[in-house]
Amino acid sequence: MGIALVWYSLSKITLYELLQYFKDADYKWIGLGMFLGVLSHLSRAYRWKFMLEPMGYTLRLQNSVMAVFSAYLVNYTIPRAGEITRASIVTNYEGIPFEKGFGTIVSERIADMLVMLIIILVTLFLEFEFIIKFFSERFDAIKIGLSLAALGLAFLIFFVYIKRSSSVFANKLKGFVKGLIEGVLSILRMKQKWPFIFHTFFIWIMYILMFYVTTFSLSETSNLPLAAILIGFISASFSIAATNGGIGSYPVAVFAAFSIFGITKEPSIAFGWIMWSSQTIIIIIFGGLSLLYLPIFNRLNPKTVTKVSQ
Repeated sequence: MGIALVWYSLSKITLYELLQYFKDADYKWIGLGMFLGVLSHLSRAYRWKFMLEPMGYTLRLQNSVMAVFSAYLVNYTIPRAGEITRASIVTNYEGIPFEKGFGTIVSERIADMLVMLIIILVTLFLEFEFIIKFFSERFDAIKIGLSLAALGLAFLIFFVYIKRSSSVFANKLKGFVKGLIEGVLSILRMKQKWPFIFHTFFIWIMYILMFYVTTFSLSETSNLPLAAILIGFISASFSIAATNGGIGSYPVAVFAAFSIFGITKEPSIAFGWIMWSSQTIIIIIFGGLSLLYLPIFNRLNPKTVTKVSQ
Protein backbone atom coordinates (compact mmCIF):
# COMPACT_ATOMS: atom_id res chain seq x y z
CA MET A 1 0.00 0.00 0.00
CA GLY A 2 2.82 2.38 0.89
CA ILE A 3 4.49 1.79 -2.49
CA ALA A 4 1.20 2.48 -4.28
CA LEU A 5 0.77 5.74 -2.36
CA VAL A 6 4.35 6.76 -3.11
CA TRP A 7 3.64 6.21 -6.80
CA TYR A 8 0.36 8.13 -6.51
CA SER A 9 1.95 11.11 -4.76
CA LEU A 10 4.78 11.24 -7.29
CA SER A 11 2.26 11.09 -10.14
CA LYS A 12 1.02 14.48 -8.95
CA ILE A 13 4.43 16.11 -9.32
CA THR A 14 7.48 15.41 -11.42
CA LEU A 15 10.64 14.28 -9.68
CA TYR A 16 12.42 17.37 -11.04
CA GLU A 17 9.78 19.66 -9.50
CA LEU A 18 9.94 17.84 -6.19
CA LEU A 19 13.73 18.09 -6.04
CA GLN A 20 13.47 21.77 -6.94
CA TYR A 21 11.17 22.37 -3.98
CA PHE A 22 13.65 20.58 -1.72
CA LYS A 23 16.45 22.72 -3.17
CA ASP A 24 14.59 26.00 -2.70
CA ALA A 25 13.25 25.19 0.78
CA ASP A 26 14.32 27.35 3.73
CA TYR A 27 16.11 24.81 5.91
CA LYS A 28 16.24 26.93 9.02
CA TRP A 29 12.49 26.35 9.40
CA ILE A 30 12.86 22.65 8.63
CA GLY A 31 15.64 22.44 11.23
CA LEU A 32 13.47 24.21 13.81
CA GLY A 33 10.64 21.77 13.07
CA MET A 34 12.99 18.82 13.55
CA PHE A 35 14.17 20.26 16.87
CA LEU A 36 10.57 20.56 18.07
CA GLY A 37 9.99 16.97 16.98
CA VAL A 38 12.92 15.77 19.06
CA LEU A 39 11.56 17.67 22.07
CA SER A 40 8.21 15.89 21.70
CA HIS A 41 9.91 12.48 21.65
CA LEU A 42 12.03 13.31 24.69
CA SER A 43 8.92 14.48 26.52
CA ARG A 44 7.18 11.20 25.66
CA ALA A 45 10.10 9.24 27.10
CA TYR A 46 10.09 11.31 30.29
CA ARG A 47 6.29 11.01 30.65
CA TRP A 48 6.55 7.22 30.58
CA LYS A 49 8.37 7.25 33.93
CA PHE A 50 5.29 8.73 35.62
CA MET A 51 3.15 5.80 34.48
CA LEU A 52 5.44 3.08 35.81
CA GLU A 53 6.02 4.64 39.23
CA PRO A 54 2.54 3.75 40.65
CA MET A 55 3.36 0.06 40.07
CA GLY A 56 6.63 0.46 41.95
CA TYR A 57 8.98 0.40 38.97
CA THR A 58 11.72 2.89 38.25
CA LEU A 59 12.74 3.50 34.65
CA ARG A 60 16.06 5.09 33.80
CA LEU A 61 15.54 8.02 31.45
CA GLN A 62 18.31 6.88 29.09
CA ASN A 63 16.60 3.55 28.47
CA SER A 64 13.21 5.22 28.16
CA VAL A 65 14.52 7.62 25.49
CA MET A 66 16.24 4.86 23.54
CA ALA A 67 13.19 2.60 23.80
CA VAL A 68 10.93 5.34 22.41
CA PHE A 69 13.20 6.12 19.45
CA SER A 70 13.75 2.40 18.78
CA ALA A 71 9.99 1.86 18.76
CA TYR A 72 9.46 4.60 16.19
CA LEU A 73 12.13 3.07 13.96
CA VAL A 74 10.63 -0.42 14.20
CA ASN A 75 7.23 0.99 13.22
CA TYR A 76 8.77 1.83 9.84
CA THR A 77 9.17 -1.92 9.21
CA ILE A 78 6.08 -3.49 10.82
CA PRO A 79 3.13 -1.22 11.74
CA ARG A 80 2.52 -0.98 15.52
CA ALA A 81 5.32 -3.46 16.24
CA GLY A 82 7.17 -0.56 17.83
CA GLU A 83 4.95 -0.69 20.93
CA ILE A 84 5.85 -4.35 21.45
CA THR A 85 9.53 -3.52 20.92
CA ARG A 86 9.36 -0.66 23.39
CA ALA A 87 7.83 -2.80 26.13
CA SER A 88 10.29 -5.61 25.38
CA ILE A 89 13.27 -3.28 25.73
CA VAL A 90 12.35 -2.20 29.26
CA THR A 91 11.59 -5.83 30.13
CA ASN A 92 15.06 -6.90 29.03
CA TYR A 93 17.03 -3.98 30.47
CA GLU A 94 14.88 -2.71 33.35
CA GLY A 95 13.18 -5.90 34.57
CA ILE A 96 9.69 -4.43 34.10
CA PRO A 97 7.13 -7.16 33.27
CA PHE A 98 6.17 -6.95 29.60
CA GLU A 99 2.42 -6.89 30.16
CA LYS A 100 2.71 -4.01 32.63
CA GLY A 101 5.02 -1.98 30.43
CA PHE A 102 2.78 -2.62 27.44
CA GLY A 103 -0.26 -1.69 29.51
CA THR A 104 1.20 1.73 30.28
CA ILE A 105 1.87 2.23 26.57
CA VAL A 106 -1.78 1.46 25.84
CA SER A 107 -2.76 3.86 28.61
CA GLU A 108 -0.65 6.69 27.22
CA ARG A 109 -2.13 6.05 23.77
CA ILE A 110 -5.56 6.60 25.33
CA ALA A 111 -4.35 9.91 26.77
CA ASP A 112 -2.95 10.86 23.36
CA MET A 113 -6.26 10.01 21.70
CA LEU A 114 -8.08 12.30 24.12
CA VAL A 115 -5.78 15.20 23.21
CA MET A 116 -6.21 14.38 19.52
CA LEU A 117 -9.97 14.46 20.06
CA ILE A 118 -9.65 17.94 21.60
CA ILE A 119 -7.66 19.09 18.57
CA ILE A 120 -10.31 17.67 16.24
CA LEU A 121 -13.12 19.37 18.19
CA VAL A 122 -11.31 22.73 18.09
CA THR A 123 -10.73 22.34 14.37
CA LEU A 124 -14.33 21.26 13.84
CA PHE A 125 -15.47 24.40 15.65
CA LEU A 126 -13.26 26.58 13.45
CA GLU A 127 -14.11 24.97 10.10
CA PHE A 128 -17.19 22.76 10.47
CA GLU A 129 -18.15 22.67 6.79
CA PHE A 130 -14.64 21.87 5.58
CA ILE A 131 -14.18 19.02 8.07
CA ILE A 132 -17.54 17.38 7.32
CA LYS A 133 -16.91 17.56 3.58
CA PHE A 134 -13.40 16.16 3.94
CA PHE A 135 -14.42 13.06 5.93
CA SER A 136 -17.75 12.40 4.21
CA GLU A 137 -16.01 12.14 0.84
CA ARG A 138 -13.47 9.60 2.09
CA PHE A 139 -15.26 7.35 4.59
CA ASP A 140 -18.44 5.26 4.35
CA ALA A 141 -20.12 5.60 7.74
CA ILE A 142 -22.40 2.58 7.21
CA LYS A 143 -19.55 0.21 6.34
CA ILE A 144 -17.49 1.44 9.28
CA GLY A 145 -20.45 0.94 11.64
CA LEU A 146 -21.13 -2.60 10.42
CA SER A 147 -17.46 -3.53 10.67
CA LEU A 148 -17.22 -2.22 14.23
CA ALA A 149 -20.41 -4.09 15.21
CA ALA A 150 -19.08 -7.37 13.79
CA LEU A 151 -15.75 -6.85 15.52
CA GLY A 152 -17.50 -6.09 18.82
CA LEU A 153 -19.62 -9.23 18.58
CA ALA A 154 -16.58 -11.41 17.86
CA PHE A 155 -14.74 -9.88 20.82
CA LEU A 156 -17.73 -10.49 23.13
CA ILE A 157 -17.90 -14.18 22.14
CA PHE A 158 -14.16 -14.58 22.66
CA PHE A 159 -14.33 -12.78 26.03
CA VAL A 160 -17.12 -15.06 27.32
CA TYR A 161 -15.22 -18.15 26.18
CA ILE A 162 -11.96 -17.10 27.88
CA LYS A 163 -13.75 -16.09 31.10
CA ARG A 164 -15.42 -19.49 31.46
CA SER A 165 -12.47 -21.56 30.28
CA SER A 166 -9.88 -23.05 32.63
CA SER A 167 -7.41 -24.16 29.97
CA VAL A 168 -3.69 -23.37 30.21
CA PHE A 169 -4.02 -20.88 27.35
CA ALA A 170 -7.00 -19.15 29.00
CA ASN A 171 -5.22 -18.90 32.37
CA LYS A 172 -2.10 -17.44 30.74
CA LEU A 173 -4.22 -14.97 28.82
CA LYS A 174 -6.08 -13.97 31.99
CA GLY A 175 -2.75 -13.35 33.74
CA PHE A 176 -1.54 -11.28 30.81
CA VAL A 177 -4.75 -9.23 30.71
CA LYS A 178 -4.59 -8.67 34.48
CA GLY A 179 -1.10 -7.20 34.17
CA LEU A 180 -2.20 -5.20 31.13
CA ILE A 181 -5.12 -3.70 33.02
CA GLU A 182 -2.83 -2.79 35.92
CA GLY A 183 -0.63 -0.93 33.48
CA VAL A 184 -3.60 0.88 31.91
CA LEU A 185 -5.02 1.88 35.30
CA SER A 186 -1.66 3.23 36.43
CA ILE A 187 -2.71 6.61 35.09
CA LEU A 188 -5.38 6.79 37.81
CA ARG A 189 -2.87 6.10 40.60
CA MET A 190 -0.12 8.44 39.51
CA LYS A 191 1.31 10.76 42.12
CA GLN A 192 2.56 12.96 39.28
CA LYS A 193 -0.80 13.53 37.54
CA TRP A 194 -0.19 17.16 36.69
CA PRO A 195 3.31 16.64 35.25
CA PHE A 196 1.82 13.79 33.21
CA ILE A 197 -0.93 16.06 31.90
CA PHE A 198 1.60 18.81 31.17
CA HIS A 199 3.82 16.48 29.14
CA THR A 200 0.82 15.04 27.29
CA PHE A 201 -0.22 18.48 26.07
CA PHE A 202 3.41 19.50 25.52
CA ILE A 203 3.96 16.52 23.19
CA TRP A 204 1.03 17.47 20.99
CA ILE A 205 1.78 21.18 21.05
CA MET A 206 5.26 20.32 19.78
CA TYR A 207 3.74 18.12 17.06
CA ILE A 208 1.52 20.98 15.86
CA LEU A 209 4.31 23.55 16.09
CA MET A 210 6.62 21.20 14.16
CA PHE A 211 4.04 21.03 11.38
CA TYR A 212 3.36 24.78 11.56
CA VAL A 213 6.93 26.09 11.46
CA THR A 214 7.82 23.75 8.60
CA THR A 215 5.15 25.40 6.44
CA PHE A 216 7.40 28.48 6.37
CA SER A 217 10.05 26.49 4.50
CA LEU A 218 8.09 26.94 1.25
CA SER A 219 6.79 30.29 0.06
CA GLU A 220 3.59 28.66 -1.26
CA THR A 221 2.67 27.30 2.19
CA SER A 222 4.01 30.13 4.34
CA ASN A 223 0.69 31.97 4.68
CA LEU A 224 -1.76 29.17 5.42
CA PRO A 225 -4.74 29.93 7.71
CA LEU A 226 -4.92 28.26 11.10
CA ALA A 227 -7.74 25.97 9.96
CA ALA A 228 -5.61 24.66 7.08
CA ILE A 229 -2.73 23.99 9.48
CA LEU A 230 -4.96 22.06 11.87
CA ILE A 231 -6.77 20.08 9.17
CA GLY A 232 -3.49 19.28 7.47
CA PHE A 233 -1.98 18.19 10.76
CA ILE A 234 -4.95 15.95 11.66
CA SER A 235 -5.02 14.39 8.20
CA ALA A 236 -1.27 13.76 8.26
CA SER A 237 -1.45 12.30 11.79
CA PHE A 238 -4.04 9.72 10.74
CA SER A 239 -1.99 8.86 7.66
CA ILE A 240 0.87 7.60 9.84
CA ALA A 241 -1.34 4.71 10.96
CA ALA A 242 -2.25 3.89 7.36
CA THR A 243 1.22 2.78 6.28
CA ASN A 244 4.58 2.09 7.92
CA GLY A 245 5.55 5.43 9.40
CA GLY A 246 3.28 7.24 6.94
CA ILE A 247 5.42 6.42 3.89
CA GLY A 248 3.53 7.48 0.79
CA SER A 249 0.34 8.25 2.72
CA TYR A 250 1.71 11.35 4.48
CA PRO A 251 2.19 13.54 1.37
CA VAL A 252 -1.16 12.33 -0.03
CA ALA A 253 -2.93 13.21 3.24
CA VAL A 254 -1.37 16.68 3.29
CA PHE A 255 -2.33 17.20 -0.36
CA ALA A 256 -5.93 16.12 0.35
CA ALA A 257 -6.22 18.53 3.28
CA PHE A 258 -4.53 21.51 1.64
CA SER A 259 -6.55 21.08 -1.57
CA ILE A 260 -9.66 22.01 0.43
CA PHE A 261 -8.16 25.47 0.83
CA GLY A 262 -7.16 25.83 -2.80
CA ILE A 263 -3.45 25.13 -2.33
CA THR A 264 -2.14 23.74 -5.60
CA LYS A 265 -1.03 20.12 -5.73
CA GLU A 266 2.71 20.63 -6.40
CA PRO A 267 3.58 22.62 -3.24
CA SER A 268 1.16 20.52 -1.17
CA ILE A 269 2.81 17.27 -2.23
CA ALA A 270 6.27 18.80 -1.88
CA PHE A 271 5.53 20.07 1.63
CA GLY A 272 4.20 16.65 2.59
CA TRP A 273 7.42 15.00 1.43
CA ILE A 274 9.57 17.62 3.17
CA MET A 275 7.62 17.18 6.40
CA TRP A 276 7.71 13.38 6.24
CA SER A 277 11.40 13.31 5.28
CA SER A 278 12.43 15.57 8.16
CA GLN A 279 10.57 13.37 10.67
CA THR A 280 11.98 10.21 9.11
CA ILE A 281 15.53 11.52 9.33
CA ILE A 282 15.04 12.11 13.06
CA ILE A 283 13.78 8.57 13.58
CA ILE A 284 16.45 6.91 11.45
CA ILE A 285 19.30 8.76 13.16
CA PHE A 286 18.13 8.60 16.77
CA GLY A 287 16.37 5.26 16.41
CA GLY A 288 19.41 3.67 14.78
CA LEU A 289 21.77 5.06 17.39
CA SER A 290 19.43 3.90 20.15
CA LEU A 291 19.34 0.31 18.88
CA LEU A 292 23.13 0.29 18.65
CA TYR A 293 23.80 1.93 22.01
CA LEU A 294 21.16 0.14 24.12
CA PRO A 295 23.21 -3.03 24.78
CA ILE A 296 26.39 -1.00 25.30
CA PHE A 297 24.80 1.37 27.81
CA ASN A 298 23.19 -1.45 29.77
CA ARG A 299 26.34 -3.55 29.79
CA LEU A 300 28.27 -0.62 31.23
CA ASN A 301 25.40 0.39 33.55
CA PRO A 302 23.59 -2.78 34.64
CA LYS A 303 20.28 -2.39 36.40
CA THR A 304 20.65 -3.15 40.12
CA VAL A 305 17.18 -2.35 41.46
CA THR A 306 14.11 -2.97 39.31
CA LYS A 307 11.28 -2.29 41.74
CA VAL A 308 10.91 0.18 44.57
CA SER A 309 8.72 -0.23 47.60
CA GLN A 310 5.22 1.04 47.15
